[in-house]
Formats: sequence, C-alpha cells, structure tokens
Amino acid sequence: MDDHAHHRCGWAQSDPLMRAYHDEEWGVPQRDPRMLWEMLMLEGFQAGLAWIIVLRKRQAFRAAFAGFEPETVARFGAADIERLMADPGIVRARAKIEATIRGAQIFCEMAERGEDFTDFCWSFTDGKVVKSDGHSWVASSLLSERISKEMKRRGFKFVGPTIVYAWMQAVGIVNDHSAGCFRRAEVERLAS
Repeated sequence: MDDHAHHRCGWAQSDPLMRAYHDEEWGVPQRDPRMLWEMLMLEGFQAGLAWIIVLRKRQAFRAAFAGFEPETVARFGAADIERLMADPGIVRARAKIEATIRGAQIFCEMAERGEDFTDFCWSFTDGKVVKSDGHSWVASSLLSERISKEMKRRGFKFVGPTIVYAWMQAVGIVNDHSAGCFRRAEVERLAS
C-alpha cells in the first residue's frame, strides 16, 4: 500500500505499529464481547502512559492474561498476581492487575445474569456508531461520562471518562477518524 496515497490521523503517522493499528483496527465497530472487554482492560493499563507502550506489550499482555478470556482471568488468585507483578513484558501495576481480574469477574457476573457485554457496551448509543465531525479532538464527552459512571457503579476500575472515551474510539462506538483520513469512510461503511 502506497503511504503517500493515504492521509491518516495525525497520531498514527510516526510509528509503524501505530500505523498498522490505526489502519486495521482503530475505530472498527467491535461487537465481540471478549474483545470489547480486552480493549477496555488494555485502555485501563494505558492510564498515565502512552498507548504505544501498551501496543508494544500487547502480545505479552495476552500471554500473561490467558488470551483475555474473562472466565479464566476471573479465577486468577494471589499467585497469579505475583506472577504478573514479576512479568517484565507487561505494565506491572498491582492496582491495574487487580482491576483486570475484578473486571473479568464483573464480565462473568453480567453473563450469569444473562447480560451480554456487547449489548451493554452498545446500549448507550442504541447500537449505533456516534460520528464525530472529524475536525475537533476531544478527550472525553458527555456520553463517555455517562458510560464511565455506569461502569464504575458496576465495580469496574480505571474507567474514568477519558479512558472510556479512548476505548469508545478504539472499538468504534465513536468514529473519530479525522475528516481527511482514508479510514473515516471505510469505518463508516463497516458501521452500516
């Protein structure tokens, strides 16, 4: 693919890993419950760090957290926490590790009540993608504040409005590709 033929979002231009993530994944409407949960957990690990750090460690994260299978992660205990704290491949932050295990338990509790995580995530927009204007860049929104509040109420941690908004962008609940970006229209087609 000729890079010069494509304009892409400014944040994704410098790093090849960021470019690939932007071109293939970012903003694509995600309907798989496990993947929606994985991305929420990874955005939580990113708190206070650059996304590229999490992206570079993503395979290590997946290995450390059993492929982000909530049913497995929900059963992680003290020994697993120590194993993860000793894993140089991931972000070793105890609070974030514990929040991920708790997040898996919440995911499973929701499923046991017959509440699908995908339905929950998309319920705030009636299943529709929110389209930004492609010109202004915001860190959070009234919608991300609402989702954040509901996630916190359910016991999720590291789900402040800014983290939730970054997650919404990543999983395509909002199409935030910039107006001149070649992916904006492609993602829009995927949404319909």
